Amino acid sequence: MERPPFGRRRLMVGLAIAASAVTVAALAPAASAAPSRHVIGGSAPAWLGQAKALSDTPASNRVGFGVLLGMRNSSGAVSTLQSISDPDSANYGKWLSDAQFRAQYAPSASDVSSVRDWLTKQGFQVTKTLTSGMYIEASGTAAQIEKTFSTTVKNYSYRGRTVRSNSSALSFPAGTPAAVTGVVAGVLGIDQGSQLHAPADMEPGPPPGERFGVQPCSDYYGQNVATDKPSAYGKKQPYAVCGYGPQQYQSAYGESSLLRSGVDGRGVTVAITDAYAAPTILADAQKYNQVHGQPLFKPGQFSQITPGPDGYDLTDLCGPQGWYGEETLDVEAVHAMAPGAKVVYVGGADCSSGLDTAWAETIDNHVADVITNSWTDGTDDIAELGQDYVDFYTQFSLEAALTGITVNFSSGDAGDRTVGGTNPAARSVEFPADSPYVTGVGGTSVGIGKNGQWLWEHGWQSSYSALTNGAWSPAPPGTYASGGGGGTSVLYAQPFYQKGKVPASISKYFGGNTPMRAVPDISMPGDPNTGFLVGETQVFPEGTHWDQYRIGGTSLASPLLAGVIAVADQFAHRKLGFVNPLFYKLLNTPALHDITAPTSPLAQVRTNYANSVDNTQGKTYQLQTIDVQSTTIHSTRGYDDETGVGTPGGLLFFLGMPLAALFH
Repeated sequence: MERPPFGRRRLMVGLAIAASAVTVAALAPAASAAPSRHVIGGSAPAWLGQAKALSDTPASNRVGFGVLLGMRNSSGAVSTLQSISDPDSANYGKWLSDAQFRAQYAPSASDVSSVRDWLTKQGFQVTKTLTSGMYIEASGTAAQIEKTFSTTVKNYSYRGRTVRSNSSALSFPAGTPAAVTGVVAGVLGIDQGSQLHAPADMEPGPPPGERFGVQPCSDYYGQNVATDKPSAYGKKQPYAVCGYGPQQYQSAYGESSLLRSGVDGRGVTVAITDAYAAPTILADAQKYNQVHGQPLFKPGQFSQITPGPDGYDLTDLCGPQGWYGEETLDVEAVHAMAPGAKVVYVGGADCSSGLDTAWAETIDNHVADVITNSWTDGTDDIAELGQDYVDFYTQFSLEAALTGITVNFSSGDAGDRTVGGTNPAARSVEFPADSPYVTGVGGTSVGIGKNGQWLWEHGWQSSYSALTNGAWSPAPPGTYASGGGGGTSVLYAQPFYQKGKVPASISKYFGGNTPMRAVPDISMPGDPNTGFLVGETQVFPEGTHWDQYRIGGTSLASPLLAGVIAVADQFAHRKLGFVNPLFYKLLNTPALHDITAPTSPLAQVRTNYANSVDNTQGKTYQLQTIDVQSTTIHSTRGYDDETGVGTPGGLLFFLGMPLAALFH
């Protein structure tokens, strides 16, 4: 479901520079703009070369867009964050209040008023201003957009979808006050091509129904051996698990005793952002909790912030049903690891700018202490994303970090994004997981034993061989399929917490003297074959009903970690907030599982329904080889760009987090 990689343009952006918005004053005008107009830097979509123009957008069509206002003293904001998030600093944990952030770093009230007034004078309707003033939503007709910004709004065919975009750079009219041109950092939303988000999981299980985790399978790792299938690597291999349940993950990652003692995330709020909202989510989650013997959501423990039934958009483009499966996974995974935490689901109006706004508002309104985001934007190529879009995510994630909000992003499910290491020079990481102010969450494969014990864990990079004519073909390890995203950013310089922790072979992978941001920071289970059972109402051939399926992806890893952080917050009696510096302080300690590659090939047999639903067309079988070393990212001792610092090391992780913060 992710966008495929394409040609990259490398651009190094230092932390302080990336944190600041692009100023559009005094830029050289584009050839198509009048000399007296002010061109908005980075507003010409670079992806148009890969698209086909279809038609002009009708002049009367309404177009929603957003205006990003730059932060004040962004370099000071970065310095403040280092001081208050570094466990070795005397100021550690002194997170800013929302009011302090706005007073020190948000745009001034007069700047916000100037931009709002200007938009109104151009004939646009101002529909929303976020609390910080960093983002103003507006709308107008396509004709108004074209006249004001001196462009043409067209429909394009791009990567199999029809999207709307401006056909050239945007510019301000002559005479636009400097109070506007000097503070506006970008205009988002007119260009849909660079803003289509996709769930990070590789195996969505939405309506219409699909079933994964098919018998024969195992209730725990190694329970059932595939004695009726060909050997691989000199022996018979076990059937993959049918799907781990909440208690198995709780036990493997050291939560069981904490949950029994009441340390279950209570007092902490976790927000989940996705697009749209599943109409059966609460009933589905409660049914799931019943089936698995988990605490039910209490009244008020689960809530939703959504646009309402008439507020959704771009349904044909985004596929709401796929997002229903994503929401189900996120809600049930968070509750599994933090059954006492409040869960707030924030649904965007669409998978484009609507999701961007929902995410930013979740931060701006301080909806939660922890925010999990199981979606990605594809490669971190500045030419594809646009600088204004990168600045949007940089600014709001910096606000979250300064105000003590933990923000997780899935690192993606395409490994190094080169289809199994086939083009090392073109490898890339996912955006926004590479923002230095969020936690990029990678994926692992994990073996959990009969008694819930953690047996082994390796990086998730999978190759498959299919059972064909009584043999595994291609010969094991087979063909690379998927894996947790990781690698080196070309957008962001190395943040302070990675200095001395990330090998130069990773931070300087693309050459040059400037070490760059590495991803992921930490990992949790992501391999679908060692994945999680979720329950959801789906449409099957026999009717519509609730059923379970196994699912994985870093879409699973991010909410699992969010639940773990909620429990850690309660255990520490404080909001751990921006946790990346803590994770790196715990590197190479028993608080983390240091994930390495298997010393000998590790494999298991996966059973599938041929039609993904039932046995009417029979079954197929695959041999999965775990953590193949054919990609450019590898799990090694210490930090690696496949699993980051590792995974939570059981009870020692919960003990180590507050201790690392106290003893500096």
